[in-house]
Amino acid sequence: MDSKTKIFGEHDAATIKQIETCVATGGERGVLCADGHKGYAQPIGGVVAYKNKISLSGVGFDIACGNLAILTDAKREQIAPKIEKILDDVVREISFGIGRKSKTRVEHQLFDDPAWHLKPIGDLRSIAAEQLGTVGGGNHYVDIFADEQDRVWVGVHFGSRGLGHKTATHFLRAAGGKDGMDVPPTVVDEKSEIGHDYLAGMHLAGRYAYAGREAVARHVVKSILGAQIVEEVHNHHNFAWREKHNGEEFWVVRKGATPAFPGQKGFVGGSMGDNAVIIEGVDSPTSREALFSTIHGAGRIMSRTAAKGKFVKVGNKRIRQDGLVRHDEMMKWLHDRGIVLRGGDLDEAPQAYRRLPDVLNAHAGTIRILHTLQPLGVAMAGRDIVDPYKD
Repeated sequence: MDSKTKIFGEHDAATIKQIETCVATGGERGVLCADGHKGYAQPIGGVVAYKNKISLSGVGFDIACGNLAILTDAKREQIAPKIEKILDDVVREISFGIGRKSKTRVEHQLFDDPAWHLKPIGDLRSIAAEQLGTVGGGNHYVDIFADEQDRVWVGVHFGSRGLGHKTATHFLRAAGGKDGMDVPPTVVDEKSEIGHDYLAGMHLAGRYAYAGREAVARHVVKSILGAQIVEEVHNHHNFAWREKHNGEEFWVVRKGATPAFPGQKGFVGGSMGDNAVIIEGVDSPTSREALFSTIHGAGRIMSRTAAKGKFVKVGNKRIRQDGLVRHDEMMKWLHDRGIVLRGGDLDEAPQAYRRLPDVLNAHAGTIRILHTLQPLGVAMAGRDIVDPYKD
C-alpha cells in the first residue's frame, strides 16, 4: 500500500488502484473514504492533495455537486400526515431530470460574475439561467426528514447541472484528457492558461450550485411546508479547495467527499431508504491524515446496470434483463420504514448501497454525529429520466 494514501473502510482492488494512480500522477497525498467506489479517473470518495496543480478529472463532470440541509421550525406531527401531498407539490413545483428548465425563474447576482466573459463559459449563460433551481436525475434528490427531536429538515443533493458538465467537458478536452474510468487523471498547472480559466469556471459553477440548492430547499421550506428556516448546513463534495495542511499549501481535490474541518458541519445522506446525518469534524491525528475529509453518502456496492439490469437485443426486439434488485423488494424496504417515494428507480434502491452507519463507523475519531435524520418522504427523477449531468 502506498504510504501517501490513507484508506478508510473496505474496497475492491480496482478502486484502490484508482486512488493510487491519482497520487502517482502528480499528487502529494491521497485519501479514500469508506463510501468510495470507482469513478472517472478518480474514485468517488477520493481526495487528492496537489502542489500548484489542479486535477480536472478529480473535480469531475458534476462540478460543485453537494448537499444542503435546512432545519425548519416545523414538527413531525405537523408534516407526516401531509407527506403525500407535500411530495406531490415538490414534484409539481420543482423540475427533476435532464435538460429541464426551472419552473420558476431564479434571479441571482452570480450572473454578474466576470467569469462569464471566459470562453466557453459565456456561451452557457442562458442555459444556466434556465436550469438554475432544477434538481436533475440519478441520485439527486429532495428529501423531507425528522430528527431525534421530531424537528423537520429539508435536504437536497445536486450540483451545477449543465453549466458544470459542459465546463468540465470543455477543459478536459482542451487539456488533452483521456475519456474513461481506467485512465490517469488530467492534471494541469494552476498558473497555466487552462488552469487559471478552469479555476474561474469551477468557482463560478460552485456559486451556481450553491444558489440552485438554496433556491430549491428554501422554496420547499417556505412555500410548500409553510415553515421558517432555523439553520442551514451546506457543503460541496465535488470541488477543489486551496487549503493548508501541516504548514503546507495544497489544492485539495475532493470527489464525493465532504470537507470536515474541526467544528465544520456537514450533511451526509444515506440511500433513499436510510437515515441521513448531520455531522461535525473533530481534530485528531486521523482527521489530519484524512485531510479533514469524510464521506458524502453511503456509497454504491453495485453499478447502476447491475442493480436495474440492461437492455439486450433478442431478435428484432430490445428486452430489459432483470438486475440484482427487484421493484417489489425496493418498495417493501420503503414501506417497512414508512417512507413515501416519488420517482426513483432500481439503481437508486437501498439494496444498491452500503449502510450509512457502517461507513460512518469507519471514520470514527474524525467526525461526530450531531443529528440523525429519518426520511419521511423522498423525491427523485423518475425511472425514464437519463441525466448526463449527475455526479
